[in-house]
Amino acid sequence: MNILVFGAAGHMGREVAAKCEEHYAGAVLSAGVDLMLPASDKAAHLYKSPFEVTEPVDCIVDFSHHSATAVLLDYAVKKTLPVVLCTTGQTEEENGLIEKACAKIPVFRSANMSLGIALLVKTAKQVAAAMPDADIEIVETHHNRKLDAPSGTALMLARSLQEVREGSTLVCGRNGMAKREKNDIGISSVRVGNVVGIHEVIIGTASQTITLKHEAHSRALFAEGALCAAEFLCGKKPGLYNMNSMIEKM
Repeated sequence: MNILVFGAAGHMGREVAAKCEEHYAGAVLSAGVDLMLPASDKAAHLYKSPFEVTEPVDCIVDFSHHSATAVLLDYAVKKTLPVVLCTTGQTEEENGLIEKACAKIPVFRSANMSLGIALLVKTAKQVAAAMPDADIEIVETHHNRKLDAPSGTALMLARSLQEVREGSTLVCGRNGMAKREKNDIGISSVRVGNVVGIHEVIIGTASQTITLKHEAHSRALFAEGALCAAEFLCGKKPGLYNMNSMIEKM
């Protein structure tokens, strides 16, 4: 399986390229980042456009920027290549392009490429469904440089739990004299040091509490998940796939 990496100069693009080893088909630069390229023996396989790629490609892994969506999908559709789409923040127009592409090629899309997070989501939903009267709280911890709060993963967890909690409301942070309502799903954010990412789901009643926790030790886990997704996607029919599609086959 030969992987073409979109977003060669970013942190995650480098991680994916490093883990591809002999399955590395090349990498496409994100716009304007040429000067950030690391010196490596893979430099000969760097391209400014996917249409310049000469090596055989079996799948594309995208960790670039949502603004590259149109070029990426144009290439993938013309070459009938599966795409693992790891970027977020797509516009309405870009989301439309993804929907159209899914009719012609297999596309794997997830806001978080961690297998562990996917399993956390699945398990948390099972517990929440089995304990319909339990309170649910989510606590996410990240490094002190992270801009968004709550994290996208915490929101993904919360929205997945809403699927088994009809009428529930997301409450991001608490202060003052606000009492917890029965249907609240609380999300708390902690920013400290150099933490890569910790997500906890706390599901509790008056008599017992279940705490589910996932801790990321390095960004490498997202690259590992992306490559697992690429292997899963090869040979699939056109359509939209996600982490649930993959773990259901495990």
